Amino acid sequence: MYVLGIETSCDETAASIVKDGRRILSNVVSSSLKEHKKYGGVVPEIASRMQLESITKVVDCAVKEAKIKLKNINLVSVTCGPGLAGSLLVGISFAKSISLGLGVPLLGLNHLYSHIYANFLWCRKVKNTFLTTENRTLELSPKAIFLNAEHLAFPFVALIVSGGHTTLFYVKDFDKIDILGATCDDACGEAFDKVAKILGLGYPGGPLIERLARRGNSKNLKFSCSNTKELLDFSFSGIKTAVLYYVKKHSIAPALPAGRHSQLVRDVAASFQETVIDTLIKKSLLACKFKKTNRLVIGGGVAANTRLRERLYSEAEKKGLNIYFPHPKLCMDNAAMVAGLGYQLFKKGYKSGLDLNIDLN
Repeated sequence: MYVLGIETSCDETAASIVKDGRRILSNVVSSSLKEHKKYGGVVPEIASRMQLESITKVVDCAVKEAKIKLKNINLVSVTCGPGLAGSLLVGISFAKSISLGLGVPLLGLNHLYSHIYANFLWCRKVKNTFLTTENRTLELSPKAIFLNAEHLAFPFVALIVSGGHTTLFYVKDFDKIDILGATCDDACGEAFDKVAKILGLGYPGGPLIERLARRGNSKNLKFSCSNTKELLDFSFSGIKTAVLYYVKKHSIAPALPAGRHSQLVRDVAASFQETVIDTLIKKSLLACKFKKTNRLVIGGGVAANTRLRERLYSEAEKKGLNIYFPHPKLCMDNAAMVAGLGYQLFKKGYKSGLDLNIDLN
């Protein structure tokens, strides 16, 4: 069964063909990141307008790379939320038109649940095409390092950590997902972006903070995340403010170009990153303990952070847990995860009508 996945929840326009819910035949992403950098964050109007311009090309490219005909598609799966309203409408409207034109079923999906599903995708020897201003073509490693699809079983705890969301789930099946905890304010990725801006690093902040932190010493200063009323909730607004006050108090100048950052700036980045990771790990392991499961699944853009992976694998070994990460390229927003989850839910009898609308919750 061939499923066309469409993902337009934020600034990416993505389309993918996935066979039988596991095998990625194509995964095309067009990013408007360059247009948002000068504003220090995603501008919704720019994102949706660029998605309108690129979605036809992206879907066409995905079908061609999968080496199938449009008429071979059996299901159209599309993200309906959460995300930016205008961006979601672009994807949903286009998905409806294909569904109606081909006479195939339509299915709207939750973006966060799709990130969980990224761990079930089998992506050995599959090319990911990224349509950017540089027209780069990137390939996934030919080594089958993601055998999650074969080994991952229900139930498990899932941590989705990205620019817009930091949420813990208890997953009993593809259609049985309960929220255990969520951020009370800033999402983790959002906090990375704001701290990067405070330090004058640019946007997006995650990769920049991670790169700077490698040469910093997190033990030279100490930040902390705010406590939350519920044990499994998160709060990252406090640590972002603490970094701001520290930078002002010590008169730290904005970061210099060409990597000429002061050691103090590196230490701030390292301490901030380490504290955030400590919180993510502590609450994730606590959730596993509460639910009596030894399986922890990670997804979302921040899951590409190398330090987070190192620390979680280390802690998992101590606690006897099995940790599952998707390939770094599948951590970011993509349509393969949408197509894959769509297949699984369609098999269970789920489908949407042409009255499908956005769901921002």
